[in-house]
Amino acid sequence: MSLNLNQLNLKGNTSYSRYFFIMLLILASVTANAQPNILLIFSDDLNTRIGPYMEVNDHTPNLDRLANEGVMFTRAYCQYPLCGPSRASIMSGLYPSTNGVLVNDDSLGSYKKINPALKDHPSVAGFFRERGYFTARVSKIFHMGVPGGIERGEPGGDEPDSWDYAFNVMGPETLSPGELELLSPKNPHYGSNFARLILPDSLRYYQTDYIAANQAIAILESRAKEVARGATNKVKIKPDSPFFLAVGFVRPHVPLIATESCFANYPDEESVLPPVVIGDNVPKQALVRQNNNIWGMNEIQQKKTISSYMASVKFMDEQVGRLLNTLDQLDLRKNTIVIFLSDHGYNLGEHDCWAKTSLWEGTVRVPLIISVPGMEQTNGVKCESITELIDLYPTLVDLGGYAKEKPEILQGHSLINYLENGNVADNNAEAFTITNRGKAGTLTFGNYRYTRWGDKAENGNEELYDHNSDPEEFKNLADKSDHAELLKEMRNRFEEAMKRSNNSLAQ
Repeated sequence: MSLNLNQLNLKGNTSYSRYFFIMLLILASVTANAQPNILLIFSDDLNTRIGPYMEVNDHTPNLDRLANEGVMFTRAYCQYPLCGPSRASIMSGLYPSTNGVLVNDDSLGSYKKINPALKDHPSVAGFFRERGYFTARVSKIFHMGVPGGIERGEPGGDEPDSWDYAFNVMGPETLSPGELELLSPKNPHYGSNFARLILPDSLRYYQTDYIAANQAIAILESRAKEVARGATNKVKIKPDSPFFLAVGFVRPHVPLIATESCFANYPDEESVLPPVVIGDNVPKQALVRQNNNIWGMNEIQQKKTISSYMASVKFMDEQVGRLLNTLDQLDLRKNTIVIFLSDHGYNLGEHDCWAKTSLWEGTVRVPLIISVPGMEQTNGVKCESITELIDLYPTLVDLGGYAKEKPEILQGHSLINYLENGNVADNNAEAFTITNRGKAGTLTFGNYRYTRWGDKAENGNEELYDHNSDPEEFKNLADKSDHAELLKEMRNRFEEAMKRSNNSLAQ
């Protein structure tokens, strides 16, 4: 809303005219800020080994704080355990088989380039941009190569129509000062191996995530402050608009880089390797990511990988804290929705498997925290219903007040009922995840997980786990006669989910 003082027709310097003028200014301010701001924070390759999920003291204090100021979803699942497909799915609100993004792709356009039928379908950020929001991206939101693309300052597979402003970090990553220690002798590829670098605290300021937080803070300060009176040069974009700010932190993605003070919390010798129990009936496809197949780490290298991962998480958490502190300092928190999530989970030795693209619980389950001003009645709630990351798009549309304008093709479901009412049970909720370019998938329903390696159920390519009695997925029940009826039901649900996730949009 803009005010033309010549149109006010104020006569004299009366108290009434001053009162009228002040009320108009207040009205203008309220109108301009009626819609909520949105701060979307991504972490990269983060599993649920964080404070709010593990109740570990002093590990991720800032994420603990955010969880206490919102709803933490304890059973949120990604739709593909790989950066590019997962991020395109989250941002488009569509399953990977529908939007067509089934691999990492560093070229611009994301799902709109892969699937031209979606060229007019906005990302969730683009949706808000079309409705007048100032939208900005800092670092990795869609796919971006880490470490390579980040080191070059490239935009990666970004979707440019989403943003009024985009900032690509040129971070040093493997080029940082110091010795990059290779922890995986069989895998020297620096984008997927395990390697770590312990930095002096004085060098924190030049790391990718610290730089990303700096830029995000600068954007928040810019949006919070008014344009200088009498300014005639180019001023900020959409000065009276709410913002949609997406900030991508790359840790704990490899290389595992953090400061000495972060590493000090996790001595290598105190790392605990998870127990490895593998039944004879586990399909070999489920075990492709085992240590000796790809990495060849000895015990101390495995422990170093875990401690380095945890240190990287702590460094990332510190940057989240800087953003939250800035919101408070600028008095933006009262009108800003904050979302924290990871693109997918990550194995750290469970089933002797490491990293991503598997379909174990640790690979597909993700942290998801949503904090909404005005919904303090559910602060600190742990929602145990099954949710999917494609649910984020319709949720934000509802929270923004645009429910009637929601794109019809969205495949997720709004989580607003949980945000308003807390841990509400949904006995019909499911989560569907694929991998291997859609040639394998897993369905989570109730207390059960069903996984299939192939298009059709065949002898030896299925897994069935009861998370109530076997949360670590040690006992595959797929070939047990006393679970035949359950297997049949889960097969049917899997088939329906596969059909539902593969919309017939032209590719």
